Parts: sequence; C-alpha cells; structure tokens
Amino acid sequence: MSISPRQLEERKMRQERILAGALSVFKSKGLDGATMDEIANTSGFGKATIYYYFKSKEDVFSAILVDGWKNIWESLEPVISEDSSPRTTFVSVLIKIAENAQNRPGLFEFLFDVPKAIKLDNQPWKEYQNRLYAIIQGLLDDGIKQNEFPQINPKLMFKALGGLFMGLVFMGDKKDPVTDKDIESLLNELIRDPKLNN
Repeated sequence: MSISPRQLEERKMRQERILAGALSVFKSKGLDGATMDEIANTSGFGKATIYYYFKSKEDVFSAILVDGWKNIWESLEPVISEDSSPRTTFVSVLIKIAENAQNRPGLFEFLFDVPKAIKLDNQPWKEYQNRLYAIIQGLLDDGIKQNEFPQINPKLMFKALGGLFMGLVFMGDKKDPVTDKDIESLLNELIRDPKLNN
C-alpha cells in the first residue's frame, strides 16, 4: 500500500507539532520534566501517536537537533554561494545564524544546551554542526591568508567563537535585527584578546 502525498504531508505536520510541543515542554520544565506524557499533552496527541513517530524522549530531542541544525545549514547556502571576500562571508554567516536565533530563540538555546546535558546515542545532527564549523574554519583560514583577519592562531580563534555564538544568542533577545556592525564589534573584542595573538 503506497502512501499518498497528502498522508506524507499530514505525517510531517504531526511530527512538526510533536517537536514544537517537546521544545515548549523543554523550555518550561527543563530536560527532566520533558517526559513523553508532557510532550503528548502539549502537542495535543495521545502517547500512542508520540510513540508511533519517536521511540523515546531522546529520540524526540535528537529529531529537534537534526531539524534545527539542518535549518541553520540550509539558511547559509545563499550566503556562502555569494562568493564574497572571506571576512564579508564570515560576517554574513554570523548574521544569518543570529537571525535564526532571533526567529526561534528557544530552539537555539536547545541546540547548544541539550548536547552538553544529555548523552544521546544517535547524533545525526553532528554532521551539520561539523560541516558548519568546517566552513567557519575555512573562512578564517582564507581570511588570515588574505590579511582580512589578523595573524591569529585559527584554532584559538575558533575556540573563542564559542563566546561569539553565545553573544549572538543574547543578541537574539533583542528585537532589532543583528547588523554587520554588531558582528564587527564582537569580532573586534575577540581579536583584541591578547591570549589569541600568539
């Protein structure tokens, strides 16, 4: 028996509703409070439906992580394909990530907090995360070669980006869009750090 496009669409909508419900439970009750019962109640489905799509709470979290990272990844394609200078592209990539954080602040917090807080066996989102980090590392390397960034040890610069990302998340709390000036001032703070200039 084949599945009609409409059934596929409905299935996708149910999964999205479950993930949105789980995210909202996570935000209000934390990881421990986010039980399958709570996720079922919040998303408006019975537990049987939740278990039809996801075998465990960890499975739900893993799906949110995949969905979140995939959306960030896909939003960056137009920015990267513009083929501007490394520094310009780097700033545009960070602005795009900040836009993602502003559009869905709860999700962004989840993407960065949950992997640290629980051990998930299944980590398919890591592929998107690693590819994003490889792009950022590549832009830093190219920018240093072209003298668009100071001669900083790229690995240390990359570590410092963790702080930059958190800065973007907090910027996500403000309602105005994050601008290239915001990013440049965060970058300048990083670049002035004497620990990085060795």
